[in-house]
Amino acid sequence: MIGRKLIERLARDGALGGATIDSLHAVDIVTPEAVAAPFPIGREAFDIAAGYVASRLVAARPDAIFLLASVVSGEAEADFDKGYAINLDGSRFLFEAIRHEQALSGGAYKPRVVFTSSIAVFGAPFPESIGDEFFSTPLTSYGTQKAIVELLLADYSRRGFLDGVGLRLPTITVRPGAPNKAASGFFSGIMREPLAGKEARLPVADNVRHWHASPRSAIGFLLHAATMDTGGLGARRSLTLPGVAATVAEQIEALRDIAGERAVSLIRREPDPTVERIVAGWPRNFDASRALALGFRAETRFADILNAYIEDEHVRLHD
Repeated sequence: MIGRKLIERLARDGALGGATIDSLHAVDIVTPEAVAAPFPIGREAFDIAAGYVASRLVAARPDAIFLLASVVSGEAEADFDKGYAINLDGSRFLFEAIRHEQALSGGAYKPRVVFTSSIAVFGAPFPESIGDEFFSTPLTSYGTQKAIVELLLADYSRRGFLDGVGLRLPTITVRPGAPNKAASGFFSGIMREPLAGKEARLPVADNVRHWHASPRSAIGFLLHAATMDTGGLGARRSLTLPGVAATVAEQIEALRDIAGERAVSLIRREPDPTVERIVAGWPRNFDASRALALGFRAETRFADILNAYIEDEHVRLHD
């Protein structure tokens, strides 16, 4: 979803950081959708966990690489082998392919690599607000995989093989389309489905607090990371990004204010111990001062996140 929206934005802009885009290559586990653009877009289906894929992808020496490929949290926890194969090995294969291509170029090739990490790299116990100095001690396989890739990104950047920026994305809410296997999917579902006149399942308590940003903000994060001066990052290449700390109750209240009681009545409370356990190990609130100082921006109220979804997805509110 984020990749599709990013491609649509790049196609609309026709440029990245003031430089005209000559071409773009989109890769997913299934063939990406066609997007009209003023430059050619290649579209291919590959499994990033296959070792030969990375070399093929970087052979054309792209200037900017957005690494979004990932098995999401719930699936990575359920399938240990798949999570490590894609989230860790796939990323490492890509970094190694870039290093090899740099050697072939005589040291000239050094792309900007924007890696989407996650706030799941942090684990309980948490302070009231997690600052930039908090330890990375993940409590899920997904968070562990993301944390390892953050370390690799920093080391490959330190050695000069690539110019990396790691983005610890908040949970992206509201996600359009069908639900995925992320344990966090209900945060979007309890907004998206009622807005469409459908029932939604809520597997956790109303007092669960979480860190959110909209897909609109996520695209802004990616574009800024691809064009910013990375000199201010130093050796710490990964950033916790700004967002909105909201409880489930506050989400529901925003839905009530915008769409009315009828929408809220479609939320069904069905506790799920597995989801409750995973979510209990996630952080709830952040002080993203470093990212803000480096120019990253997001919404400041959950109502703004919900309104962004309604506007961007052209949602018609039910009477």
